[in-house]
Amino acid sequence: MPEAPAAITVADVQHLAGLARIALEPGEIEHLAGELNQIVDSVRKVQEVATPDVPATSHPIPLVNVLRADEVGAVLTQEQVLSGAPDQADGRFRVPAILGEEQ
Repeated sequence: MPEAPAAITVADVQHLAGLARIALEPGEIEHLAGELNQIVDSVRKVQEVATPDVPATSHPIPLVNVLRADEVGAVLTQEQVLSGAPDQADGRFRVPAILGEEQ
């Protein structure tokens, strides 16, 4: 197993903040150093269990399509649909324009 990397120090965070031109307060630098070390530790734990015999997954449980298959069913004819329309033209619903002429 590879050697564990050195901990991220306050000086490392200060250096990175300087490179990124981010102004951080001393308390923020200490807080970020701790959080970054926790992230590195978490990644290290995942690397320990991520072996070639463990398949990579994107979800902890298998995903299943819960939708039914599309099936053609009984549908209304165009005349039946338009029979209840308050206004129609050229086999379509006629509605007030809501967009300008820029279409």
